[in-house]
Amino acid sequence: MLPASHHVVSHIKMEYKPQAAPGPRIKPRLIIHGGAGNITPANLPPAQYRQYRASLLSIVCKANAYMTTPIQPDSQSPRSSSNIQPQPPRLPSALETAAYAVTLLEDDPLYNSGRGAVFTRDGVIELEASVMVSRGRAKRCVGVSGIRTVRNPILLAKAMLEHGDQDLRPHGSGIVEGEGDKRNRGEGIGGEQPTPPPPPPPPPLDIPSAQGHTHLHGVELTATLAERYGLALVDDKYFFTDRRWQEHRRALEREKAEEGGRGRGVAATWSADEYLPQGTCGAVALDEDGVVCVATSTGGLTNKLTGRIGDTPTVGAGFWAGEWDDDEPIKETMSGRGGEMGRDWMHHTSLGAVALGGALRWFLADCLPSPWTPWTSYGPVPSPQITSTRSFGASGTGNGDSFLRTAAVRSVAARAQWKPEPSAQALTAVTGPAGELQRSAEDRWGTTGEGQGGMIGIESTVLRDAHGDIVGAASEVLQDFNCGGMFRAWIDDDGRARARIWRDGEVSEPSIRQLEEAVEEVTDWVSNKSWANREDHHFISCSVLVHQQPSWRLERKCLRRRRLFFRVGNVRSFGQHFS
Repeated sequence: MLPASHHVVSHIKMEYKPQAAPGPRIKPRLIIHGGAGNITPANLPPAQYRQYRASLLSIVCKANAYMTTPIQPDSQSPRSSSNIQPQPPRLPSALETAAYAVTLLEDDPLYNSGRGAVFTRDGVIELEASVMVSRGRAKRCVGVSGIRTVRNPILLAKAMLEHGDQDLRPHGSGIVEGEGDKRNRGEGIGGEQPTPPPPPPPPPLDIPSAQGHTHLHGVELTATLAERYGLALVDDKYFFTDRRWQEHRRALEREKAEEGGRGRGVAATWSADEYLPQGTCGAVALDEDGVVCVATSTGGLTNKLTGRIGDTPTVGAGFWAGEWDDDEPIKETMSGRGGEMGRDWMHHTSLGAVALGGALRWFLADCLPSPWTPWTSYGPVPSPQITSTRSFGASGTGNGDSFLRTAAVRSVAARAQWKPEPSAQALTAVTGPAGELQRSAEDRWGTTGEGQGGMIGIESTVLRDAHGDIVGAASEVLQDFNCGGMFRAWIDDDGRARARIWRDGEVSEPSIRQLEEAVEEVTDWVSNKSWANREDHHFISCSVLVHQQPSWRLERKCLRRRRLFFRVGNVRSFGQHFS
């Protein structure tokens, strides 16, 4: 007779021990953007506003449904073999979610990416895309540019990142030798040769793989890799939309009139009266494992020079994702009393008032042993060692040349890590009003489109004990911009969808102002109701899993599926108290 701890699956006559319940997971988060620039209530009519809003909500809700729907393990996977325990369903990774969201943006002609992208001065469409993860992939980031025939550039960037694990760790040389290799090395050619005949047409490029490269450019190169990865190729006419063509022609005519034919190019790429797309589309996602991914795609500046490469595929300029551990573990001191104890304890943490300032600080005060935990007759409660890991990812949109000059997104991450300061504060310092981006335009601000832009992002802080187990986590959706507006949508702390273009107080039309402030139920924007948020996983977001130890002071307890959670409400900012 089998022990009670065993189960028998009769139809396969297999005995196994039940697996321990999976550990707590971090709640996935998502934010998207569809471009930023001279977007004002004056040049975006109400009907067009509603069109953009409906699109943003539909895309963010579909992506959220994808993000929160468990994926069944691949039955063909080696992990599914009969001699290995079956794997439980998992949620999509941050890479999968962010790329999926951007494909929806690329397929919508409203936005400057994929179908609906802007034209160069020569009337062609050249696309760019990039992805980056905070950890988990050998390459970490990939940029692609000069694309004319790949239907979804973001999928090419994603595939290159995924294949990079093999490209950087090949079994052999990692290179598939073709005829081009032999020609380039001169193999098979010996002795003196007679006068060579006229050269034949150039052979196809020798492209065995993406190899270890981070940024690849060119029509043939990108098309060849996309075909090898099984991605859809299209005729360049697929990307054409009449709206962008008219913007292209109208801006060139305006340039000719305003510049007297001198061709300085400013009037062809930006207008004080009209929104000419000069931004990107992007998504930032946080997955249940705490990985942050940034995915960005664009057609670039309206009427850019053919061959120009912008910030979107340039690491650190238009995108960045990373994570870092704090130098010292969080420890506690026992000096002083009351408020002074709290200040002393905060002073001795490496986080200071950064990630633990405000919400997370009080979160720790209530659930972990602290200087103000009551003393027992046996003396103070032993203090565990808690370490903190911060993750950050952001996608920029706006005037790409300004993002390049300032290494804008990497600058945000550097401020957050090394200053240090909350990522929300760092992001505003770079891309908010009067920030580093705006200052980079100097006296040209407001006349050329330079310096204009915005960013979206996600910051996550995860606390682990000495055993590496998660004891707390918090995340925050980030956004700011310095220009007229930024198309953006996100899933808030309560799991509801929001879409906005402007700041508070910038819209006078009551009906539009009401829409800007509205909060939407995700299921109202997703046709497949089975994709609604589920309770299949144990999530931690703005909450902490608390070990049931009598020596720990526990407040606001709730028992859920045999796990004790500390509910802390909504975190609006790492620098604020709980609401």
